[in-house]
Amino acid sequence: MPSADADRAERRRRFRHAYGLHRAAEGRGSGGIEELLSLPNPGTGALADQWAIRRCTYRRFISAVLRPCAKETWPRPLHLVDLGAGNGWLCYRVEQLGHRAVALDIRCDLVDGLGAAAPYAFHLPRMFARVAASFDAIPTLSGVFDIAVFNASLHYAEDLSVVLTEAARVVRSKGWIAVLDSPVYSSERHGEAMVEEKRREARVRLGLRAADLMALASVEYLTRERLASASRDAGLHWRRYRVRYPLWYELRPVLAALARKRPPSRFDLWVARRP
Repeated sequence: MPSADADRAERRRRFRHAYGLHRAAEGRGSGGIEELLSLPNPGTGALADQWAIRRCTYRRFISAVLRPCAKETWPRPLHLVDLGAGNGWLCYRVEQLGHRAVALDIRCDLVDGLGAAAPYAFHLPRMFARVAASFDAIPTLSGVFDIAVFNASLHYAEDLSVVLTEAARVVRSKGWIAVLDSPVYSSERHGEAMVEEKRREARVRLGLRAADLMALASVEYLTRERLASASRDAGLHWRRYRVRYPLWYELRPVLAALARKRPPSRFDLWVARRP
């Protein structure tokens, strides 16, 4: 009988493989280097609407987190770790601003994993570091970063408390932890309804691949209460920064109510500071 660690490693292997195929099918990375260098600015492809939303969150992150933190550390540059970095676009932007970044992800594929970040090296004075690892066991000393950011990734955590405690460990005292673009619901009931809908639709659309995509027992969504409970041991207290999205996106709750559907999630910026 395989050990728990071996079982977890196998589930992650299945997920990485299936997720790379899934992202490629969505059109990720299909725009080449030009698209890669433009992120998070929306293009004209099938994912333009998603990037229009993510650009808004990124701008709020810059104004509410990165710039205030940079004032604290000036004249030295910031040191940031992007946990669940994907193709590393946020690290690229941070390096362009004159700071230092590390991209960490469990995927190294060329679609939108760490392998896809290679072209950034030709457009930066110094390429940012890429680390293939899980954010529940970050391979670095404690207190080495000013900012730890989960960029559309925290909802993939399998144990929210472990992951947030690790993030708090690797940032300095009074360091910043930011959560971008993870679905947040006002209640567990609405979050669980989303998970059930997602799994049902995946089984219909993806067939056998759905099992591998859902191989990780991830948390899938956040609530204010979930964040508070999982952060108790780390001593983190969260503040929500509302992000102003395009009108068509802000109208989603109204349209859902009219259609008598569950309320949609929000993707605001959540910030905590290490004690």
